[in-house]
Amino acid sequence: MNRIRTLVVDDSALVRSLLTEILSGDPEIEVVGVACDPFIARDKIKQLKPDVLTLDVEMPRMDGLTFLENLMRLHPLPVLMVSSLTERGADITLQALELGAVDFVTKPKLDVAQGLHEYADELRGKLKAVARARPRGPAAARPAAAVPARRSTPFRTTERLIAIGASTGGTEAIKVVLDMMPPDAPAVVITQHIPAAFSAPFAERMNRTSAMSVCEAADGQLIVPGHAYIAPGGRHLTVVRDGARYVCRLTDAAPENRHRPSVDVLFRSVARNAGGNAVAAILTGMGDDGARGLLELRKAGAHTLAQDESSSVVWGMPGSAVKINAPEQVLPLERIAGQLLAWT
Repeated sequence: MNRIRTLVVDDSALVRSLLTEILSGDPEIEVVGVACDPFIARDKIKQLKPDVLTLDVEMPRMDGLTFLENLMRLHPLPVLMVSSLTERGADITLQALELGAVDFVTKPKLDVAQGLHEYADELRGKLKAVARARPRGPAAARPAAAVPARRSTPFRTTERLIAIGASTGGTEAIKVVLDMMPPDAPAVVITQHIPAAFSAPFAERMNRTSAMSVCEAADGQLIVPGHAYIAPGGRHLTVVRDGARYVCRLTDAAPENRHRPSVDVLFRSVARNAGGNAVAAILTGMGDDGARGLLELRKAGAHTLAQDESSSVVWGMPGSAVKINAPEQVLPLERIAGQLLAWT
């Protein structure tokens, strides 16, 4: 078995040591080297030819974003970002995902050693998924998708609802979908696996580029056309009925499929409360969260689709949905918004 050759890049000697120890504990992973800054990392990439690297978002001598941008342009590699749970760390990480990083893990604020050991399974699992992912260049370098023509008549009000779920690679996939939505599109509810400190900055970034109004969902918030609602990190987003209207309901129920927010939780609530008036898509992501919920939506009469393998960073969630025949259609990312709109 060929082990995943990994280069650990972090300015903290403690974090380098801990990441090396944790990752080396998996028989499928081999840490072939470490680097304390991007200049050393550049030399070691040439020397060691790693399959994947972990990269601290904030680095000395050259910041992590500049290094990542150069790497993706000159020598694309799957990259797992190691981020701090701060507002600045969240913003840098989201920029890194735009530049082509596949996924990220977060450093705990306190007791780094204990925190990282608690995250050992997550670290190893994400690194193995990242190593299998397709490294992609910056979003700006990708071909622009055709934007669907705006309808001449308004969409119906709260009768129609679009539900979207995603994980690994999803922050950029969701951006592609939302950027193709007209300002009068039906309301969109979204669950993206993301930590609490990251969901508000993520919603703000989406709001800056989308013609729709995008926000982090609030408990009791009315769901209206032209708006997109993103589940807060650490809380499940569900949709409930209030007469003829849809309303956001946030819960602190136990994680499902190891996730809170969970795509299955959102999709099930939409199936119960919107049924055939909903359309739904499951996008790129690791694992199988959302697959059963998408099937429940299809059985409730909703139109359903999944992102195809070639356009997915990780075809775990959509692939799991396809295995159980949950989506009506499997489409490349650039066609998903148009099909969702066609169904409404």
